[in-house]
Amino acid sequence: MERILVTGATGTVGSVVLRNLRQAGAEAVAASVQPGPDSAGTVRFNFTDPATWATAFAGVTAMFLMRPPAIGNVRRDLLPAVDAARRAGVRHVVFLSLQGADRIRVVPHGTVERWLIGSGVDYTFVRPSFFCQNLSGVHAPDIRDRDSIVVPAGDGATAFVDADDVAAVAATALLHPAEHAGRTWTVTGPQALTYTEVADILSAELGRTVRYTRPGLLRYSRHAHRRLAMPWPQVAVTAAIYTTARLGLAAGLTTDIRTVLGRDPVDFAAFARRERHHWTSRSPS
Repeated sequence: MERILVTGATGTVGSVVLRNLRQAGAEAVAASVQPGPDSAGTVRFNFTDPATWATAFAGVTAMFLMRPPAIGNVRRDLLPAVDAARRAGVRHVVFLSLQGADRIRVVPHGTVERWLIGSGVDYTFVRPSFFCQNLSGVHAPDIRDRDSIVVPAGDGATAFVDADDVAAVAATALLHPAEHAGRTWTVTGPQALTYTEVADILSAELGRTVRYTRPGLLRYSRHAHRRLAMPWPQVAVTAAIYTTARLGLAAGLTTDIRTVLGRDPVDFAAFARRERHHWTSRSPS
């Protein structure tokens, strides 16, 4: 049986990848910087700690690779670990990349993709558009407590995708490597929405007015760091991603989810109904 290592296993996508693999009967191991006391099926792993690599990669033949948001310099802080995985016997890497990573030189995902292409391992690139879950996660405090969406995307539209759909595509690629090696799947939702339209959908779902504030890059960067507690490397990457939306580069739609999964992707309105609890329990003033 294939032994699959899942990085980012407690995250929005990785946790669902792990669950899907285990439900399918795969031997899936969760990689964790600091495994807890109840850590069956978990191995200690840190991209920047070579002492954790040998144990984590032992017997592993495939890996779900997710770049931690705090890692900006992937050549220094991520690729050496991936190279160690290759040398340890990992034959297939499914990389959680980014829509347009091959065209947007300022994001680190393209660097990882180019390295994998030349590495000699089989690879599958899963390039999602912007996660719906970013609005129920990192941006939830703005919506929940301040009725605002604070992102520098201008009037550009974004092909929002449910991270659960992204995880399902990644898990399918890991379970059926021969069918997905060398493939790139750009996974999007069924429609591209501006953040004004997103605010309208949230307003209708929540029964109160949510505003899109249209900040510039400087205002957004200060807000994300101070109010949302993003580390500066994450601020830089997210600012670049929102800039692609502002420039009209994030609206492209594909049918890749239907191709891989045989069903339509979840749309943003259905996501908002399912996840509305993230925006309804207000924090104390």
